[in-house]
Amino acid sequence: MELLNWLETTYVGEFIFTLLVSMVPIIELRVGIPFGVALGLPYPVAFIAAVIGNILPVPFIIIYIRRIFQWLRAHFPRLDGMVDALERKAHLKGKKVNRYKYLGLLLFVGIPLPGTGAWTGALAAAFLDMPLRKAMPSIILGVILAGCIMTGLTRLGIDLFVAVMA
Repeated sequence: MELLNWLETTYVGEFIFTLLVSMVPIIELRVGIPFGVALGLPYPVAFIAAVIGNILPVPFIIIYIRRIFQWLRAHFPRLDGMVDALERKAHLKGKKVNRYKYLGLLLFVGIPLPGTGAWTGALAAAFLDMPLRKAMPSIILGVILAGCIMTGLTRLGIDLFVAVMA
């Protein structure tokens, strides 16, 4: 309880909380930026925390996801369906990315739509055998692009809400 209070009431805590939220698959920085702003962080600080949080898992996904899936299959056969679904998703998204390679990866990660983002982009890069040193710049630029879009949309949404409530 004390930790949660610290995360919600101190500047450093708010930064770390925003970073952690942005590391979560599916929600990533799409939720991280509005979350950080709602906690009270200035837009640029929420942006930085969310971008860092969204990028941190990427190299681990690209390097280790295949081994993790093999380990899950070997030790938890009941999870085969989930692992199969994730692999199918990676291959399906990979087809969209593969056509334009690294530019495709950047755009795939950078346009904040459902089913896109750093986690899915990293999965696709791993299953397309993209080297980490080549995939990372595309994913980082894509996360920054998505962060800019989400910061703008968050700002617009708050401005509209304030205008309606006034």
